[in-house]
Amino acid sequence: MFTGIVQGTGFVHSVEGDSTLTFSIEIPSTEGLEVGGSVSIDGVCLTATSIGEHVTFDVIPETIQRTTLGSLNPGDQVNVERALKFGDELGGHLLSGHIMGTAEITNVEAQDYTIRCSSDMADYIQEKGYIAVDGISLTVGETDGNGGFEVHIIPETLRLTTLGSKSEGDHVNIEIDAMTQAVVETTKRLMRQREE
Repeated sequence: MFTGIVQGTGFVHSVEGDSTLTFSIEIPSTEGLEVGGSVSIDGVCLTATSIGEHVTFDVIPETIQRTTLGSLNPGDQVNVERALKFGDELGGHLLSGHIMGTAEITNVEAQDYTIRCSSDMADYIQEKGYIAVDGISLTVGETDGNGGFEVHIIPETLRLTTLGSKSEGDHVNIEIDAMTQAVVETTKRLMRQREE
């Protein structure tokens, strides 16, 4: 589990492989990290497969298809968060690192970002609800009800994450708050049952 409070950025050192990719990433700290440990890279929960000067992660085709990781190249910067430990402060909201899909940044004005998801995610995106964008815990601003929404970013988040380097046309990973997903899915199921 993660909190969406990004601890820093890392750099992609290398990407190898064909269908399954092996990423070698320099992360801010490997202290206490063991092989098999979970690390969020741009919001995607990955398992450390080796630890040295860089940490390696294997990424399977399903993950490549659902996320932006397949577009990463050596030298690219990524958001990094280590897994939540018992007793850690929960400053953001609980995240699993299981990405629902990607979205496109359609407008950037200073600290205000407009993002468009596919319309099938629209029911899960609600004003003042939680959302994770590239692993960053954010509060949803205004929505258009069809997958478009705004987020307002504080300067500290722009400084600590890769979001400040993103611009119109860039794609980001989206994770919807699990509680929101459960409530929406339960409500939809109950409504379908009433219609039958």
